Amino acid sequence: MKKIFVLGLISLLTITSCGPSKELLAAQKELKTTQDLLNTATVKLNSCLSDKAVADASLDALKEQLVDLRKTNDALFSSTKEMTVLTTKGAENLEKTLESLQERDLKISRLQDAVNKKDSVTLAIVSSLKKSVGIDDPDIEINVEKGVVFISISDKLLFKSGSYVVTEKAKVVLGKVAKVINDKPDFEAMIEGHTDSRSYASGVLLDNWDLSVKRSTSVIRELQKMGVNPSQLIAAGRSSYVPLVENDNAMNRAKNRRTRVVVMPKIDQFYNMIEEEMKQLSGE
Repeated sequence: MKKIFVLGLISLLTITSCGPSKELLAAQKELKTTQDLLNTATVKLNSCLSDKAVADASLDALKEQLVDLRKTNDALFSSTKEMTVLTTKGAENLEKTLESLQERDLKISRLQDAVNKKDSVTLAIVSSLKKSVGIDDPDIEINVEKGVVFISISDKLLFKSGSYVVTEKAKVVLGKVAKVINDKPDFEAMIEGHTDSRSYASGVLLDNWDLSVKRSTSVIRELQKMGVNPSQLIAAGRSSYVPLVENDNAMNRAKNRRTRVVVMPKIDQFYNMIEEEMKQLSGE
């Protein structure tokens, strides 16, 4: 037994002393090479995994941006569509507004033309009266207020004190007024009688109302005798309630006693003219 052990030990020592075999060395070298490749591959794999993680994060961020951009695009598209509708409506409204303004301006222009025509006739009446009646006469005043001609004639020229009978001298003036009225058949003449504030009563005349109206009708009858169409004449009495000045002395009371002839276009014809202009504008 000891001999066998000794022989084995000798054999082992012999093998050990000879060193590793060539196959072992080759295997060890190949193992080392393989280990190096594995380490390199592992490094590259880790790098790729890191890059993939970054790429995935970027992809997720891009996906979120894409979703936001789509939402923004949809909102812009919807807003643009609404703006287009609003712009179209705005353009239509603006066009309607401009048409309305143009139509209004045309109406105003037409009405202004009508007023200008009336004013032209009014000025012609004033000119004619000033030439024929004489503006320098202190007992006759001619003026225009708001397109209406007023001829104010003092009562001392028309009537004697307390009377409503027209004097012969007044008939000359009334003849000239009649001519002006006759030349304007589309106009009317309202004859207004005015008195002072002192009470008056005589015969059938009870007060200043009666006297002012009676003087108006007396002038109207004279104008009618002179050929004025009675349909153009209007009788009116104002008594003492529209004085020019205070009735506090004889001079002022004399100013307040007057007869006023108001020459004006016939209201119905004037409005008919305006209505006709409106019909033309509306295409009727």
